[in-house]
Parts: sequence; C-alpha cells; structure tokens
Amino acid sequence: MIATTPAPPYYAVIFTSLRTDIDDGYAAMAEQMMELAASQPGYLGVESARQQLGITVSYWQTVDDIKNWKQVSEHLLAQKLGREKWYASYKTRICLVERDYAF
Repeated sequence: MIATTPAPPYYAVIFTSLRTDIDDGYAAMAEQMMELAASQPGYLGVESARQQLGITVSYWQTVDDIKNWKQVSEHLLAQKLGREKWYASYKTRICLVERDYAF
C-alpha cells in the first residue's frame, strides 16, 4: 500500500535490512512496531516490502518526531533484538522530502 502523505516538506526514514535465518518472534514484533509507530506524534505513514532485501520507509513530520520514535522503550527493545538475532545487517537513512507527486 502506498502511504498517503501531506504536501512536503516532511521526512522519510528508510530502513533497509538483510535478515538472518532466525524468525523467533520477528513477525509479531514487526507488527507491534508498525502499530506503535502509527500512534506516535508526527507519524505520517509507512511503506514496506520484503523479499531477500527488506525496505521499510516511514514518514514523519519533523526530525524531532523521528528522534522521539527512536527512543520509545518498546522500539529500543526491538532494535536490540534486531541486532542480536533478526538482522544480518541493516542501514537507516533519514531524508527530507522536498517534492512528491503521484499517478
């Protein structure tokens, strides 16, 4: 599903990951994080796709909203578990969206 976002400017957090073979609790945690993120101030939407490479893009009103999300206790636990067992590697990029258009 394509996220409905407001007119720019706003921010995008691009999380790109390669998973390990360990799946213990991953799907439940991923769903919980999607729901929790949606309840945070400044959250605008999310788009996610996974095959071999996973890419999740979340949209936020401000950089402070992103910083606050990163520090939510349940999200900190998910980050820790991700590093310890679910991800072989990942990269996070934070971008200012200056222009968007749709078809």
